[in-house]
Amino acid sequence: MSVQERKERERAERERLIVATARELAEQQGWDAVTTRRLAERIEYSQPVLYSHFRGKREIIGAVALQGATEMAAAMRAATSVADDPRARVTALARAYLDFAERNPAVYDALFQLDGGLAYAQEDTPEPLKDAFAALLETLDEVAGEGIDPGLFTEVFWAALHGLATLTRAGRLLPEDAEPRVELLVDRLAIL
Repeated sequence: MSVQERKERERAERERLIVATARELAEQQGWDAVTTRRLAERIEYSQPVLYSHFRGKREIIGAVALQGATEMAAAMRAATSVADDPRARVTALARAYLDFAERNPAVYDALFQLDGGLAYAQEDTPEPLKDAFAALLETLDEVAGEGIDPGLFTEVFWAALHGLATLTRAGRLLPEDAEPRVELLVDRLAIL
């Protein structure tokens, strides 16, 4: 291994450590607790080292969001791959989405609530974000209904899931009604 290759590998490892530490800190204490000073202390590198990887917290949030998008897409695909009919796939998709949001609140915030400097629904949208949307579209395409644009239908269904996730987390919806909400969403919005 050349010196250059070793340096690139070490740089990538430091970057992974920064992102993992920021994510862990955000999940434990919220995004307000994530500062470059605190991250530098936790990973035992200087702040200039952090700034050599990320220009600031905004880019770190973006990196966590991209990582989260990849994980969310994998979770939704895993859930839908074991379902044997369209209704079961849509239900599994909705449950996987809501479960991901509940289990990873800081990552979910990085994806959909905070400014991570990422472009959404544009030409230059990063691939992990496009893939997370594609994971939704793959299942919802088959239930959009005749004459309805599958992409538009996916946006509306996603918006409903996002609303359920954020309102439940904020304590605005009773948690014990989570399953009836999913059933209602699937039964009324998806044409099965």
